[in-house]
Amino acid sequence: MFDESDELHRRARAFVTAFEAKVAMPEPFDALACDLARHQAKHIEGFARLCTARGVDVASITSASHIPAVPTDVFKLTRVATFPESAARVVFRTSGTTIGARGSHAMRDVGTYAAAALAFGRASLARDLDKPVPVLVLGPSPDALPDSSLTHMIDVFVRALGVPASRAETYVVDADGVIDLDALDSRVSRALVADEPVLLLGTSFAYVHFLDALGDDAFRLPRGSRVMQTGGYKGKSREVPAETLRADLSRSFHVPARSIVAEYGMTELSSQFYEQTLNDEHARHGIYAEPPWARVEPVDPETLAPVADGEAGIARIVDLMNVDSAVVVLAADRVRRVERGFELLGRAPGAAPRGCSIAVDEIMGR
Repeated sequence: MFDESDELHRRARAFVTAFEAKVAMPEPFDALACDLARHQAKHIEGFARLCTARGVDVASITSASHIPAVPTDVFKLTRVATFPESAARVVFRTSGTTIGARGSHAMRDVGTYAAAALAFGRASLARDLDKPVPVLVLGPSPDALPDSSLTHMIDVFVRALGVPASRAETYVVDADGVIDLDALDSRVSRALVADEPVLLLGTSFAYVHFLDALGDDAFRLPRGSRVMQTGGYKGKSREVPAETLRADLSRSFHVPARSIVAEYGMTELSSQFYEQTLNDEHARHGIYAEPPWARVEPVDPETLAPVADGEAGIARIVDLMNVDSAVVVLAADRVRRVERGFELLGRAPGAAPRGCSIAVDEIMGR
């Protein structure tokens, strides 16, 4: 089993290597997606049940569009992994705010996740930077939140993109959400003197807390700085419309609005999606691009069939980096395909979409 998994990880990472080298992908997307589905059906009983319930013979599929999608709620109800618990290198967990239970995503080889996250994160946030820069995080360190996939991803960025600095100088929010303004001010002041840009990473609710603490004052970042905004509010602060928050951050930090880049991801995935406003003058805020190893498709919430061009549906996400869990994930987020990517429209209202609920029952054998 592990030999087969190792080979699939190698093939997945080859997509990342090709992307970084700006060469053609090593094999067709659908070929790897279908091989991943076969591996997962062999080792995950619930996914095999889902395939049987949908009349899908994974031995003969040739397109990712034929692979049944695993709803994100399943990660809260049962273990979705092709390997025994003892082989897990890391287990990422969701916040558990929707149905009480925390979803978990176990990984046997976290290197595939890290390689993909860094490659597309660098391309979206730091493509024009030719050397490490100060990286500041409005969030707790991995020591405080060791099971957060977002915190792990940010730490990958800190180590790969940032100049050496202590944890206290880098992570300026503690586990209780208190912002160390003195540490932030000290690091930014040194960057201003050196005239070097900074990369500021944080969640929406952390930025709202920061702006509340700042009041009418400004907190100028060095020229060329960029800001990554990710995550929702999860009841931790007042909610602010995306365009209002972006305008407030632009004013307070003295950075162009196009240098404020939103990221979209979830614990159940190994890939992330970014606005491309920093790199593409034609890109718009609210439009997210996929890396070449992931696809986002809106589907009907009842039938799970693809919707017509331009229509909204819930997100069906094919993620080739999800080697040992679920290569196709069904989220309750509403999306719409547009030019240059997909538009994120927020969570589906009310209860879980009927199509998701049926899939959950099929996986759980109910």
